[in-house]
Amino acid sequence: MTKAVSKGAVTGRPDPVVGASDGMKPGSRRPGFVFYLVTLVAFCILLLLGNWQVQRLEWKEGLVATIGSRMQQAPVTLADARANWDETGDVDYLPVQFNGAFVNDREQFYLATHEGRSGWYVYTPMRLADGGMLIVNRGFIAYDQRDVSRRTWQPMDGTVEVVGLARNRLDKKPGWVVPENTPQEQTWYWKDIDAMASAMGLDENLLVPFFVDVSTTNGSTIAGPVGNVTRVVLPNNHLQYAVTWFGLALALLAVAMFFVWRAFRPQD
Repeated sequence: MTKAVSKGAVTGRPDPVVGASDGMKPGSRRPGFVFYLVTLVAFCILLLLGNWQVQRLEWKEGLVATIGSRMQQAPVTLADARANWDETGDVDYLPVQFNGAFVNDREQFYLATHEGRSGWYVYTPMRLADGGMLIVNRGFIAYDQRDVSRRTWQPMDGTVEVVGLARNRLDKKPGWVVPENTPQEQTWYWKDIDAMASAMGLDENLLVPFFVDVSTTNGSTIAGPVGNVTRVVLPNNHLQYAVTWFGLALALLAVAMFFVWRAFRPQD
């Protein structure tokens, strides 16, 4: 039987290592097409996510500037605010001033906190001089003051002057974690203006299509619920998110380049 003899046995030199002739280290493997494809796709996705966050950052900064500018304006009439709504669909945080009468027996209660206390925002319809109806957030009351007998003030009857901030309506529930409203109990967890108007028995044809958060009533914040409760909280973490995505893209690129360099590095 013929026995295979290695070239090294004949020449007296060690057999060459497979792969050594192409300049690669023993046992190394060159990255293939799939490696380059996956790396490229992942890199592009990370860049797109970073760019998206940059666009969101520009949008958020513009929104903050718009709200800040609006809140510094002198109050406009409700008619002017309504015209602005009809034109743009946005009156959020626009100062307004108007006269009307509270319809106190149709209050609704929105679960809220104020200065560390739990309680309610009192939403009350107002009858305007032109016959229209406007739903206003009169302000905060303690949890037990939902019971009228526990309140320390008397209802405000007759025409009053209100200064406040217009607030946009919500077209849908903010998120799945928010509980469902219970209109039959006059209890609300998100501001559904149409359902709230229905619970108040208001004619939708007479309804102003946005809310107003009351700042002062007849020039005062003392009588009744604690007014001026509007808080502008607009988290802006988009720069942090953009840096994270771009950083991950650079890290991926560095790891891929190192892997390729190591695979193609000449044998020492």
